[in-house]
Amino acid sequence: MLDRHETEHKSLDAPEETREFPNGRAEIVEIGGAEIGRLVFEPGWRWSHDVKPIAGTESCEAPHFQYHVSGRLGIRMNDGTEFTAQPGDVTSLPSGHDAWVVGDEPVIVVDWYGASNYAKSS
Repeated sequence: MLDRHETEHKSLDAPEETREFPNGRAEIVEIGGAEIGRLVFEPGWRWSHDVKPIAGTESCEAPHFQYHVSGRLGIRMNDGTEFTAQPGDVTSLPSGHDAWVVGDEPVIVVDWYGASNYAKSS
């Protein structure tokens, strides 16, 4: 017998877990058997300065599949590929990258993959 998917309705405005780190936070909801995260990065945030001490890795090892809601996010992959994501963009990032806020506007992304372990101590 197949499992039936249950209807669920949750809001990122009422996260089940919030992980705070310098210049940002990860707001996590569990839904449909997955964890979805809203990541908020304030101006001045940079992964290698603000999250690296928590993760304990040289670069971000969390892969991400994200929709960019607001702000501009600079991203540099370990292979040297670099680009800026902006509102309306969707990014798929494998492990091995750094990222930072570009400009004076906070960055907000919704992350469907990678949020469950983001900003957790390794």
